Amino acid sequence: MKILLINGSPHTKGAGFTALCEMEKVFQKNGISTEIVQVGKEAVRGCMACGYCMSHGKCTIDDIVNEVAPKFEIADGIVVSSPVYYASANATLIAFLDRLFYSTHFDKTMKVGASVVTARRGGLSATFDELNKYFTISGIPVVSSQYWNSVHGNSAQEAAQDKEGLQTMRVLAENMSFLIKSIALGKETYGLPEKENRIGTNFIR
Repeated sequence: MKILLINGSPHTKGAGFTALCEMEKVFQKNGISTEIVQVGKEAVRGCMACGYCMSHGKCTIDDIVNEVAPKFEIADGIVVSSPVYYASANATLIAFLDRLFYSTHFDKTMKVGASVVTARRGGLSATFDELNKYFTISGIPVVSSQYWNSVHGNSAQEAAQDKEGLQTMRVLAENMSFLIKSIALGKETYGLPEKENRIGTNFIR
């Protein structure tokens, strides 16, 4: 079993990295392998709505999105971490996620997802909600903890002092480990949920 950890902060060893490392310890204890991917410092442009991925199975912009796509496909779970900028996620991370989720056409049903947010002070819950929408449109169960998945701190050193936040990360990782293992057992016994043919409407008549 494997979990992909996406660090959306341009500070590769900052507060978000501290939160992810706290989770990583728990995953490793549970026998789940991990990989941290640093996205925040990459030059990632947004989706151009060109439709290239529909016929080619990958994004026309050949950058970190296409590098991560096959890792996402084989992963059992994904954790996305973002700092808070103006009560929202890092724009680079959003461009990355828009293209990663849109250009990958493999079935994401019952992969497991969690978002983690860090901030000096405010805007955490708004960013948390923003990131979770990538999961809930993709058939990915969202993992919860004992509190919203957030750590306070303007640096790695400050984040390390947020004892409640780090405990929230550990509980989140334990819950995610349990859910991934439970879904694996469920797949063996019951398979994946039955799917209907998708109905798409544009609200234009």
